[in-house]
Amino acid sequence: MTTTHTSLRTPRALRLLVATAVIALAGGLSQAVLAAPHDGPGGRGGHGGHGMGMFEGRHAERMLDSVNATPDQRAQIKQIMAAAKTDMTAQRDAGRMLHEQSRALFAQPTVDARAVETLRQQMLAQHDLSSKRMTQVLLDVSRVLTPEQRKTLSDRMAQRRTMMERHQSERSTMERAPR
Repeated sequence: MTTTHTSLRTPRALRLLVATAVIALAGGLSQAVLAAPHDGPGGRGGHGGHGMGMFEGRHAERMLDSVNATPDQRAQIKQIMAAAKTDMTAQRDAGRMLHEQSRALFAQPTVDARAVETLRQQMLAQHDLSSKRMTQVLLDVSRVLTPEQRKTLSDRMAQRRTMMERHQSERSTMERAPR
């Protein structure tokens, strides 16, 4: 044990240990990022993805019905969403390109730490743009709805979250149950 400890004091051994740790950490992080779905269930991801499912199709109609939205409010919200959909699609595509670049970097015989860091920063910037766009959509929609409608919508979303957490807990319990 003393010889191992002493051998780590040499500059070459220390550099090798640090390099191995950095590569292992970067590889692990990249796998987590690459394993995360870009588009989530039904082709809709979070802010970095398409992210607009709550304002599309039947879900949007149910949401608007639940707050008793007027025909004028429905038209305004649909217009807001149509304008944002193009932006979000372009941002989703940009995110996919960054993920592809990440896969390519980690597939190289020698991983370029600077290139990985540059790409990580680009991914963060892209996510930030998507997050800002979705926040703007929510602000625009909030201006169309009345305070009472926003409260109703917030309550409904809280109920859905509670239901989803309960379902996740039940699934987790079932997966842990002995067979």
